[in-house]
Amino acid sequence: MKNSKAILKLTVLSLLIALGVVISPILRFEGMCPMAHLINIVCSVLMGPWYSLLCATLIGIIRMLIMGIPPIALTGAIFGAFLSGVFYRLSKGKILFAVIGEIIGTGIIGAIISYPVMTFLWGKEGLSLFFYVPSFIAGTLIGGSIAFLFLRKLASGGMLTEMQKKLSDQSFEDKSGLISTSAVIAAFGVVAFMVIKILTGIFDMSNVVWDYIAYSALAGFVIAGVIYFAVKKFKGNIENDS
Repeated sequence: MKNSKAILKLTVLSLLIALGVVISPILRFEGMCPMAHLINIVCSVLMGPWYSLLCATLIGIIRMLIMGIPPIALTGAIFGAFLSGVFYRLSKGKILFAVIGEIIGTGIIGAIISYPVMTFLWGKEGLSLFFYVPSFIAGTLIGGSIAFLFLRKLASGGMLTEMQKKLSDQSFEDKSGLISTSAVIAAFGVVAFMVIKILTGIFDMSNVVWDYIAYSALAGFVIAGVIYFAVKKFKGNIENDS
C-alpha cells in the first residue's frame, strides 16, 4: 500500500513537472511566467510544500538547460512554491492563502533575490533591487487567479480532498469563503488590466481606446466581484431566515 502511494506521488509529480515545462512559455516574458505559478500552487495544495519546492526546482533546472532561461527560472519559482504550501497548511486548507504564499514568495522574496543573482552571477546590467517586483507580482496574480478557480472547482465536488488523501499526508475540507471568491473575481480585473497593458506595450498599440478597454476590464471585474458577494450574501440571509 505504501509502495503504491509512493509510486502515485512520483507519477503525479512527474506529470506536474512535464506540464510545467510545456506550458511555461504561455504568456511568458522575461520576469513573468504565470503558468509556472499555476503549477506551484496546484502542487502545493495537492502534495504539500516540500513536493512543490522539488517540482519548482526541477522545472526551473529543465527550463534553464533546454530553453536557455536565465537563473530567474529558479529564483522566480522556488520561494513561492514552498511558501504557497506552507501558507495553505497553516491556514488549514484555505486556497486563497496558497495564492498569497505564492505572491509573497515569488513576487517579493524571489524578485528581490533575483537582483543579485542576475547582476553578479548572470552579468546583467541596469537592474535595481526592486526591478523584478512588478513583473513577478503580475505573473503571480495571473497564475494565482487561474489556480484558485481551478482548485475551487475541484473542491466543490469533493475531488480535491480525495486527491489530497492519495497524494499527501494531510487533507483538508475546502474552507474558501465568500469573501475570498469575490476577491479573486475582482483580482481578475487586475489580471485583465495588466495583460492588456503588456500586450499593447509589446505590439506598440499605444492608443486611448486600449487604455479605455484596460480600465473598463478592471472596473468590470471589480463590479462583478462586488455583485457576486452581494447576491450570495443576500441568498444566504434568506436561507437562514427560512
